[in-house]
Amino acid sequence: LPYPLSPCSFELYNIDSLSKQQICYSRAMPPNLISHNWKARACQLLAVFIAAVILFYSLSHQPTSSAAVTLETPGAARQIAPTLVDSHCPPLLPPSGATVSVSSEQELWSAVNNASQGTTILIADGTYNLAAQGYYLWIDTPGVTLRSANGDREAVVLDDGYQGSETITVAASDVTIADLTIKRARTHPIHVVSTDSGNTLNTLIYNVHIIDPGQQAIKVNPHSAKIFFPDSGEIACSRIELTDAGRPKIWEFNGSCYTGGVDAHQARGWEIHDNHIQGFWCQQGLSEHAIHLWTGSRDTLVERNLLTDNARGVGFGLLQSGSGRTYSDNPCPVASGYVDHYGGTIRNNFVHASRAELFASDSGFDCGICLAQACNARLLHNTVISTSAPFSSIEWRFSNTSAEITNNLVSHNLRERDGASALLAGNLQNAPLSLFEDAVAGDLHLLGGAAAAIDQGAPLAAGLCDEDIDGDPRPLGSARDIGADEYGTLPPQAVSDLRVASALTSQGILTATLTWSAPAEAVTVTLRHSGSPLDESSWASSQLIDDAILGSSQAYTATLGYTTGTVYFALKWQNQAGDWSPLSNNAFWPRRDVHLPLVVRQGY
Repeated sequence: LPYPLSPCSFELYNIDSLSKQQICYSRAMPPNLISHNWKARACQLLAVFIAAVILFYSLSHQPTSSAAVTLETPGAARQIAPTLVDSHCPPLLPPSGATVSVSSEQELWSAVNNASQGTTILIADGTYNLAAQGYYLWIDTPGVTLRSANGDREAVVLDDGYQGSETITVAASDVTIADLTIKRARTHPIHVVSTDSGNTLNTLIYNVHIIDPGQQAIKVNPHSAKIFFPDSGEIACSRIELTDAGRPKIWEFNGSCYTGGVDAHQARGWEIHDNHIQGFWCQQGLSEHAIHLWTGSRDTLVERNLLTDNARGVGFGLLQSGSGRTYSDNPCPVASGYVDHYGGTIRNNFVHASRAELFASDSGFDCGICLAQACNARLLHNTVISTSAPFSSIEWRFSNTSAEITNNLVSHNLRERDGASALLAGNLQNAPLSLFEDAVAGDLHLLGGAAAAIDQGAPLAAGLCDEDIDGDPRPLGSARDIGADEYGTLPPQAVSDLRVASALTSQGILTATLTWSAPAEAVTVTLRHSGSPLDESSWASSQLIDDAILGSSQAYTATLGYTTGTVYFALKWQNQAGDWSPLSNNAFWPRRDVHLPLVVRQGY
């Protein structure tokens, strides 16, 4: 029994354990009134027993009134099942604190400079050229959020036209940049940096579209003294691209191919997921990676990204020697000398290259996933496919690199270099393009005939990679599939939130409105009722209400004869393949509130 008791805080399972009913108490019980001696505990247990008896009695007797009633939900709390994309990238919650609305460059610059902690700056739809007005945004107040007013990232465009330098610099903790587009920054569209006064923590860059940066799209590095660091950030659900129009500007501005998607130095605990990064290569010179963390970065998670036509995909480390961040807990005690990246996981990514111009460039497609002086890295269930040969689909290099490389699917080669070491299991090299839905276009989901990859993966410990790139569980078959995609159809899951939302009895007729969350894969729904709790054994013999309810339906009003007793409802749904879900929870009517006696300590 949860203590202290409060109104509607306790759920009591019905006697058949098929559903649970919320019990409301007549008053809250303050903590100081809870007795922990054995006599009071015995009284409390007796009260629960009495409540169960009363509940059973109430469910077996006809209500005294036929008035319409609104009922509590038996079963789990209602929860709309999102699509897979939404489950990884839901919209940000509305602002909870102070807000400032802006609609011009001057207003935006002023709002950033004068923001108090926790302020959300909402930008009206439009295109803003901050650099033309001599502005750029330096955010040094903690907790500031900068986002579009309507949540549409394409409707708010910060376009510097290559006239300034950086567009947004984040120099404080707990800053969010979301729901907007940044174009043609002369250097970095977003730059996250620590300062002389402290670390910069918990930066969130979310649902941002970055187009044609003059250097790296998102730069992360410490201040010059390297005492404080930019840690625990997140880059998610964003699109970052270098187009054919922007590519010549890289050489024009830098005299080299000094560009890349995400470039982080000495950064710990960043998560980079569910992004699409495309086009980072030059006709001359070698671009940095689509996602790159190095110079002593640590514990990075890179997952569920689509990386398309980049000279290099994901990189942990780069240099054989140098000066990087070190850690007092010595996370790589076996290393001798310089370590460029510590720990970290790269999993469930699609890395794809098919563009002829990339392959014809000076450096071509260099590597899909690249480790260099990367100690204790994990590469799990990635798919790296190119229509022409790279230097390496996956490579690990230099003597301080130690890696676990498991269940990766590549069109070409796995390459060990310069004394690196790795534990390999379940990988497939030289995979033909015929294994995939459309390898040329970048759809790297497995076809049903991909026998070389399906159910061929090596086991992994729970928690290391339990889902695929789409959020489907692993395994769906007898064993894990190799690569980022787990082929197969997710078995239908039982609806768990069926409820009687309202009911009316009149002249021997019960009219009950039932609601539930519609599974995305449902084609049809069958609804039945009975005078006793429904289970799999009694489903077929129960009374049919309707067996042709549209799968997208989330409510149904049933009309049936009624005299006395409890009516139980349950449903099943069917997917396109004809597979049936398990039985839902039981929803039932009528329901009675039960008030338990109050148990107090002696003297109160």
